Order: sequence, then C-alpha cells, then structure tokens
Amino acid sequence: MAHILVVDDSPTETHIISTALEKQGHRVSVAVDGKDGVEKATQTLPDLILMDVVMPELNGFQATRQLTKQTEAENIPVIMVTTKDQKTDRMWAERQGAKGYITKPFVEDELIQEVNRLLLA
Repeated sequence: MAHILVVDDSPTETHIISTALEKQGHRVSVAVDGKDGVEKATQTLPDLILMDVVMPELNGFQATRQLTKQTEAENIPVIMVTTKDQKTDRMWAERQGAKGYITKPFVEDELIQEVNRLLLA
C-alpha cells in the first residue's frame, strides 16, 4: 500500500490517524510539526501527507506552501486535517496547494475515503 506522512503536534491525533491508516495496510511516518514535516517529506517522499494546521514552529499552511514550491515534493498530495472549520480556512489551504480538507473530529471512514480518493487520482 501507500506510504503516508502524518504531520501533527498532538500524539493523540497522530495515534488515531496512524491506527486508521495502518488498518488499511498503509505505512505511516509521523512528523511532530510543520518544520519536521517538510524535512521528512523531502527526505522520504511519501505518497500522501496528512497535515494539521495549528502547530508550533511552522504551521500547516506554511509547510504546505513550502512543499508545493519544492521540486522533489511538489506533486505529493496534501490533505489538511484540522479543527479550523471556516470557509476561509478551506480556501486558504487550497491556495497553499492542499488537495483535500478534513475537519476534526473526523469520522474514520471519511478520512479513509479522502485518502483513497487522492491515492487513486
């Protein structure tokens, strides 16, 4: 299956997301903030990235923008997984290069469906 990078500063959220993805047979790596996420993404080139927005060091919008501007990582799809639920947040995520958007708390099936949509695109 796919290699998916989960970028989130919450150990609880990374555990929930990782468990859901691993049940589907995916290999999961974890980054603890946006800066760590950019570094791991460019080093490992995952098939997909699940990115939180509110994180220290570098937020998810900034990290996504950095990734979409780097030649080696520009084609890795990013799904924002965040508590930010305003229309402007969704629009801003899209402008930064995100291909999907899921709000927390999420339903596991919704997460898997969005992951599959982008992996099969």
